[in-house]
Amino acid sequence: MSTVRARVWRFTIEKGKAGAEAVQAVEIGQGPLPVSLAAMVNINALACDLRKTVDQRVRDYEISLLLSYIIGGQGKGPLGVECSALDSSAGHIQRFVSECTGLGVMSAASEALFDWKPGASRLSSFDVLPGKLSRVYAKTGVRPDLLYDLAAGPVAGEARGRRRRAMKMFPPGKGTPEQKKRLEKLAQWSVDHDDHAYFMSWVWLGAGGVYVDVFLPDGSAALTGLKTGWIDVPGGAKPWEVRVSRPDHRRVVNVAQQQGHMVDLPHPEISGEGAASRQAISRVGPKVEKAMDRAFSREEHQLGTLNGVPVRGRWIRGDILGEARHEVLLGVLGERVEVNRRAQRERLATLAGGRLDTFLDGRRLTAVRPVDGPRPSWDRISAELLEQT
Repeated sequence: MSTVRARVWRFTIEKGKAGAEAVQAVEIGQGPLPVSLAAMVNINALACDLRKTVDQRVRDYEISLLLSYIIGGQGKGPLGVECSALDSSAGHIQRFVSECTGLGVMSAASEALFDWKPGASRLSSFDVLPGKLSRVYAKTGVRPDLLYDLAAGPVAGEARGRRRRAMKMFPPGKGTPEQKKRLEKLAQWSVDHDDHAYFMSWVWLGAGGVYVDVFLPDGSAALTGLKTGWIDVPGGAKPWEVRVSRPDHRRVVNVAQQQGHMVDLPHPEISGEGAASRQAISRVGPKVEKAMDRAFSREEHQLGTLNGVPVRGRWIRGDILGEARHEVLLGVLGERVEVNRRAQRERLATLAGGRLDTFLDGRRLTAVRPVDGPRPSWDRISAELLEQT
């Protein structure tokens, strides 16, 4: 499976009576993080307004467009980008590819970073917030790209994707002006939403491949299972600070007295708006199921069955720029089939020996293959999804 170069930061919010006052961040380290191309496509396949009918032609074209610019393989090499084509494209195409890659890498990286237990987490991706969530989260301004409904409480995620032309793929120093400005806004958003846990990622696309900065909140109960075995370059211990533009400068926590170490804030309790957001997230589930029912009914070709459940879908080629490198199978299940997500992640992380890059999330199934070989049979795809090989 392909990898991206990840750099992880840990941040702490300083609070005063008026809200967030400052954000302090320190680098944990960096290294290669496994990212499934099938998972990237999967999360983008339904990043749309669930209240509307999904146009399959538009969805297929967007997936084909994304695959046309992204370079990945069945081996363990780094995920790449067709930079010359990207730079020759219109600005809105560059932004589309960058943002889709950012969303896909964020979701795939979070799965690998936290190794959440099967059945203990539920991921939802919203390009347009469903009505029930817009009553809890603002319709404009800061809003989540991803929402995880975890046992420890809801966690919001925000993804950014940017084309980077510098020789060094990671911006040097301690956070870009854009990253600092966004951390400032998200810190206040978190406080305004009853200390709602969130994390942020910035994906950089360039000649050096795909790189990602991930900012994680210190002391969040939902993010305590951070995996660090992939880190090959430890970070420094000296934090940097972003001041929040607030009139109140009285601090709850004095980080400056902690001799350069981050302060563990208490784990957030889910109450008030936090409880409201969790209830709203749980009510979105039926909306997702109805959207998947519509998608299933509109697919004409049945691929086979998975654990006795019918699966419909089609193969989509990434050939917008000419000769395709990849082809993706996008399938929709008639109903949910529970699979061991942890085993799925471990299999993808050690993808070798001809194993397929497949991913199943809820009722969306994706499998990516290079076009220089034969298509895998449905029996093989289903066997690998169910870990029968």
